[in-house]
Amino acid sequence: MKSQLNLKKAIITALFVIIGTAVFAQTGKISGKVSDKKTGETLIGVTVKIKNTPKGMATDVDGKYSLTGLANGKYTLIFQYVGYNGKEISDVEVTGGKNTIFDIILDEAGGQNLNEVVIQGSFKKESVNALYARQKNSAVISDGISSDMIKKSPDRSTGDVLKRVSGTTIQDNKFVIVRGLADRYNNASLDNSSLPSTEPNKKAFSFDIVPSGLIDNIVVNKTATPDLAADFAGGSIKIITKDIPDNNFFEVSLGGGYNSQSTFKEFFYGPRYTENYFGFDGGYRQLPVSKSFPKNTNATEALRGNEAATINAINQLPKVWKIGEHNAPLSQNHQLSLGRVKDFKNGGKLGAIVSLTYRNSELTKPEVERDYYTYHYSDRVNTFSSNIGAMANFAYVQGKNKISFKNLYNRILEDKFTYRTGTDDGRSSDLKYYAFDMVQKGILKTSLDGDHQLTEKNKLSWNLSYANITNNQPDQRKIGYLRNVGFRDDPTKPFLAANTAITKENNRFFSDLNESLYGGAVNDQYSIKLFDKNATLKGGLGANYRTRDFGARLLGITLKNADQDIQSLPISSLYSNALIKSGVYELSEITGNTDKYDANSLTSFAYLMLDQPITDKLRAVYGVRAEKFNLNLNSKGIDGSPIKVKQDYTDVLPSVNLTYALTEKANLRASYYRTLARPEFRELAPFDYYDYELLGNVSGNTNLKRTLIDNADIRYEVYPAAGQIFSVSAFYKHFENAIEPSIYDQNSTPAFSYFNTPKINNYGIEVELRHSLAFIDEESAFKNLMFYANGTIVKSKVTNPTDQQYLAKERPMVGQSPYSVNAGLQYGALDNNLNFSLLYNRIGRRIVNAGGQRFGDVWEAPRNVIDFQTSYSFYKKKAQIKLNVNDLLNNQAVFYFDYNNDKKFSPNNVVTNSETGKTSKDEILSRFKTGTNVSMSVSYSF
Repeated sequence: MKSQLNLKKAIITALFVIIGTAVFAQTGKISGKVSDKKTGETLIGVTVKIKNTPKGMATDVDGKYSLTGLANGKYTLIFQYVGYNGKEISDVEVTGGKNTIFDIILDEAGGQNLNEVVIQGSFKKESVNALYARQKNSAVISDGISSDMIKKSPDRSTGDVLKRVSGTTIQDNKFVIVRGLADRYNNASLDNSSLPSTEPNKKAFSFDIVPSGLIDNIVVNKTATPDLAADFAGGSIKIITKDIPDNNFFEVSLGGGYNSQSTFKEFFYGPRYTENYFGFDGGYRQLPVSKSFPKNTNATEALRGNEAATINAINQLPKVWKIGEHNAPLSQNHQLSLGRVKDFKNGGKLGAIVSLTYRNSELTKPEVERDYYTYHYSDRVNTFSSNIGAMANFAYVQGKNKISFKNLYNRILEDKFTYRTGTDDGRSSDLKYYAFDMVQKGILKTSLDGDHQLTEKNKLSWNLSYANITNNQPDQRKIGYLRNVGFRDDPTKPFLAANTAITKENNRFFSDLNESLYGGAVNDQYSIKLFDKNATLKGGLGANYRTRDFGARLLGITLKNADQDIQSLPISSLYSNALIKSGVYELSEITGNTDKYDANSLTSFAYLMLDQPITDKLRAVYGVRAEKFNLNLNSKGIDGSPIKVKQDYTDVLPSVNLTYALTEKANLRASYYRTLARPEFRELAPFDYYDYELLGNVSGNTNLKRTLIDNADIRYEVYPAAGQIFSVSAFYKHFENAIEPSIYDQNSTPAFSYFNTPKINNYGIEVELRHSLAFIDEESAFKNLMFYANGTIVKSKVTNPTDQQYLAKERPMVGQSPYSVNAGLQYGALDNNLNFSLLYNRIGRRIVNAGGQRFGDVWEAPRNVIDFQTSYSFYKKKAQIKLNVNDLLNNQAVFYFDYNNDKKFSPNNVVTNSETGKTSKDEILSRFKTGTNVSMSVSYSF
């Protein structure tokens, strides 16, 4: 009997728990942000109440509020703040126990009774007003993309997302060009701290390593204010990742993809290990670390004559000459995301977002054509790529204080196998060439941020950050077979391996780069009264310290004596254990004194700026930034003599941004600002490296100077409706000592390096339009159709220096596209559950390397890119299926020499010089297709 009674109690208790849990699960909340209508600044300490209830709170240090534990229904919210007109907003609805996000703007009060005016409004109207304010209130000329817009595009990485920003184009699917200026003239920050370069050979951040799903918003600032880092001319790219989620969630996304010229087709590859699928080499290709393996060129040379030691050393090198073959599988793209938010009784809030990302693909370029100078090659390039990423963001906000701790880790392994065939007329030889090339890139970034409202008028913020970049290239190995062209029809004359010495056809290259960036900054913002108007005085100081270590070794297994029986062996048995043990090979090394360098730099800064309303319509943001830069780079010359590069200077950089509100919906903006560009470590280092894809040497220039840039902009912008814009911008830039890549070709092998162009003037215009097509017919599907387009036209003129007889006397700036076009249609239906996007991109031809006296400028031809996406959300929007089609047209990518000077790629157009009688036609540095990608993903949010 007692046990039955206990059972009844347990059942009743369980029922109460279940019912209580169900009731609790149905409670929702209302949250959002309160901002100043004119400045866009968030307002801290605004009182937010639910009418006729005791429930209320004050906005926190981010201007955010969160009213929790609300039953389903409609509520009226009251917003009050000293010095501002109050607002009473009706019809704020909570349904399904969800979070209703409601942002609002408040306007400064006029007259003396500052708190007595209360403006009546509705949820829908005020939401539109808040969106208007965000669009109009930027202090600078900028363009951006929000997380909502990212979800409606087929973009998987930040690099893809940036293609959609006005005036922005992407090179190699990952490097950003803004307003026609090469990636080295842009900077990037992630969560308020600078990002170092991810590339060993240039200043560039590889934006494809940041998955788009982790982004809260991206803003590309095209003009400068004193609180922005000054090392840019095209754009300062600011990426903010998510921290405190609006709701608890757990989301799983699984995706697969098909490439039209790769998937289920023949794929060749070098040795593959399990670790490779997770972005790690596993140590199988690294240089031996045993005491018996030589540590430098002298030690390697000392092995000569010691057959046993030589065989032992060779056997320690990775045995990686096997070529595998299979049909490439579908690509993979998976993501797990977890978000948690906890509201405390003291008004505090703790949020966390953790995300794991995995991507893997096997892609083939069946034919990469290289047809210029004496080279007539065709490459088959097979690329295996794996990417793992993790993000862990935590934030705590309570009243007037917020602490954020954000962490990002991403690792990419790219294993490329290239098989080249063709002819080199310069050596009268046919060629068969094999290149195994794997690169591991990783970034670890962590930042700690604080925001504190010290008084009603004073806000303090600070930031500490650390980032580490690694770029490891273990055992890039090449082997080439040659045969005289006269023996093509003689079956007794085989191709012979060019392995009697270390050459560009026979070597093993190992390199390792490690760079760390330490940063810190403090900013103080103070509200003051100027001419009876609220103004903001802001100042700050900080520093960024970078350090880099780089080392490379160039070795090879070479025949002691030429032996055609051995040289004619296939690659799989050319370096067999039996041959190595027989003593026919020796270990050679030509690592030079310049193949290693270390460097560090310290950038210290301080700034002071004022955000001041001059009149009710005119706003000025002006001030000055000072940056002190100190750089030290240590390397050696060819003869072993020390090379020390030092740069030490201070720059004072003024800026002014003016905004005039022509109407409630239109602004006129104008600005002037001075910025700069500093040489990168690699651009200064004397390290000389042969690039088998460029067919030339790449080296630095220790004499490079910094670039100083004067910029001026003017822009007209109008916002016809929420989320819509039309703008026209004009800009001008004057470069002093611009840094550009070039080809120096007086030697037999072209040399790719960097130089300063004394003066360049760059100018252009931008147009952007985003508009609903509802005006065509508001009762049809047009009401849900959005059209957007942006275009840029840029001009520049460079007069080449006189250090050699350049083929071209004048040219555009390297990397500058004369025009770029983005356009798209976006359609949403069924309560925005069904979405379609059609996107188009095209850029004008641009120079990727300035030419010399034998080779002309290298141009990249225009290509049309069309992307398509459709997605459908179902099961209360918790589930979504998405179909992406990228590069639908699959136009060729062409890099060429325009020797017939017709300003387009036309290899069949042969031109004869009337004076010399010589003929010329366009030649191809490289020409290839990447294929159309079709992918599908399914995601579910728990």
